[in-house]
Amino acid sequence: MPGAEIDLRAIVSAVADAADHALTLWAGGDTRVRQWEKVPGHPVCEADLEVDALLRERLGLIDPEAGWLSEETADTVHRLGVPRVWVVDPIDGTRDYLRGRRGWAVSVALIEDGAVRLGILAAPARNELWIAQADGPATRNGQTLRAGNRTTLPGARVPADQLPRIDRDLVTVEKPNSIALRMAMVAADEADLVATVRWGNEWDVAAAALICQRAGATVTDALGAPMRFNRPKPTAFGLLCAAPGIHAAATDRLAPRAREILGGAPG
Repeated sequence: MPGAEIDLRAIVSAVADAADHALTLWAGGDTRVRQWEKVPGHPVCEADLEVDALLRERLGLIDPEAGWLSEETADTVHRLGVPRVWVVDPIDGTRDYLRGRRGWAVSVALIEDGAVRLGILAAPARNELWIAQADGPATRNGQTLRAGNRTTLPGARVPADQLPRIDRDLVTVEKPNSIALRMAMVAADEADLVATVRWGNEWDVAAAALICQRAGATVTDALGAPMRFNRPKPTAFGLLCAAPGIHAAATDRLAPRAREILGGAPG
């Protein structure tokens, strides 16, 4: 990638081709790929590994100097010594993928100096391609996205199957298994809030974080702190992705729970 210029067309082509391959293996929901559990409760399948290999080959040709961080590849310290890093989840939402549901996506982000420079989500089972660059708008299938203008937390739409009693003043909407797609719903004003209070990995959220931010949403960790990427330990505690008008109220609600889980440790 000479002069660190982004070859957006080539990158999008690589991601779309990988997503099409995943879709072919998915076969309209009749998935017969071999599957197993990396650890109990964390499924993986042949499609994860094949898509990962395709992306690493294609993206490596586009930017040979960039490092690599992926859910399905052993991590190395090499990525910490290079200016740019691909952060990839070859299939985010593997459970939906294996169950024949449409809530999965291929997630690719290009990180430079700790910030997301480019984010792409390809969700071929939903006919969706989400793209954002750090200096441009967020789009879905070419249409510019804008997060909602909600200013009160009660009544906010949350992609969830059910909510804890303390949050019953919120409203559930459709929940894809892919957290990246749930975040993208905030960017598209199809949800107002996505929140977690557990340790999460950079590859789950990097691409979607930029898409949401370029659509005007606010994205932080569960304590309200900004998110940085390509860290030595590529995790963060929790996620808070919200329409800008309710992020502060959501932080006030979520942060005490996060601190309790962390045992009172500072963010």
